Amino acid sequence: MIELFAPPGTSWTPVSPRLTSARRASLLLVTVPVVLALVVVGVLEFWAPRWLCLLAAGLVAARAVVMWFVIAVQTRRWGYAEREEDLYLRSGALFRRLVAVPYGRMQYVDVSSGPIDRYFGIATVSLHTAAPGTTAVVPGLPAEEAARLRDRLTELGETQGSGL
Repeated sequence: MIELFAPPGTSWTPVSPRLTSARRASLLLVTVPVVLALVVVGVLEFWAPRWLCLLAAGLVAARAVVMWFVIAVQTRRWGYAEREEDLYLRSGALFRRLVAVPYGRMQYVDVSSGPIDRYFGIATVSLHTAAPGTTAVVPGLPAEEAARLRDRLTELGETQGSGL
């Protein structure tokens, strides 16, 4: 049987487990204030009936609990593989995705890191090609690995793109 999401001879490099912590922190930073606001509005019966606000707060909290576990599964599925001619990226738990980006087609490589990512010591590497639909993203790389991958991809893109 052919494995659709594993090219032959490829060893996958996973993203940092700190990506899970960073995404969970982002989830909490959004969820906690929303739940607290709904509870306060419900207790004061300020804009809506108490039962409606408390129900909404419960639904938001329940969604956060589900997302807590989904985030862990999703981040374990991220990975990349550096090959001779291209970079493979995989993601997705329920809906899997595999992207192959030829080094010669890359236009530029972007590294970004927001405040939460910097706190956890991770960064995101984005590869951009001429086609708008083929932007590939590798989130949750340790800062040193992101810098190494950026430099390697830039070098390979220049080397292989010069033959076009």
